Amino acid sequence: MSCRSKGILLVISGFAGTGKGTLVHELLEKYDNYALSVSATTRSPRPGEVDGVHYFFKSKEEFEEMIHENRLIEYASYVENYYGTPKEYVQQQLENGKDVILEIEIQGALKIKKQFPDTLLLFMVPPSASVLEERLRGRGTETDEVVRKRLHRAVEEAEFIEQYDYLIVNDDLETCVKETHEIIQSQHHRVDQRRQFIDTLKEDLKRFL
Repeated sequence: MSCRSKGILLVISGFAGTGKGTLVHELLEKYDNYALSVSATTRSPRPGEVDGVHYFFKSKEEFEEMIHENRLIEYASYVENYYGTPKEYVQQQLENGKDVILEIEIQGALKIKKQFPDTLLLFMVPPSASVLEERLRGRGTETDEVVRKRLHRAVEEAEFIEQYDYLIVNDDLETCVKETHEIIQSQHHRVDQRRQFIDTLKEDLKRFL
């Protein structure tokens, strides 16, 4: 009788420039119980991004075919591009006991939470608004107009923070990674995550009657 529950589906969202991708990379590097759900998107690849590793890069027509064939857990439009979560891979990893990480925006996160109430929602923020602006400008990959759009978007996204389960403040990366891992793993000990184990234990205990 395994003491380990099946995998947990978790979503990491947050403002652009908060370090979500770095956090996910560190979790995957340091711990062996995570699997990353690779999202599909219609946006263009950034320098260094690899199809099938960072995203599945799709044309608008290909993405809309995935929608029509119900091959996505969720999808949303963000800054004039589609983003979505392919279904089959996620389900397989959860059954194998992996905690599956989805790095997606708020619309998709809340849709998933509605469909799958056990989903753990984590929202990542910088230590301050000024640090957020510094990080966005420090990338050097976006124009001033894009930076302004992302900052305006952050104002809108902040209104949804209270709908998430935990807030992750990325000040010191090492601390952030450790705290995030501890939060996720603590969920395996929740009673509502251990139904199968509890049911089996109850049945086994009845032999003592």
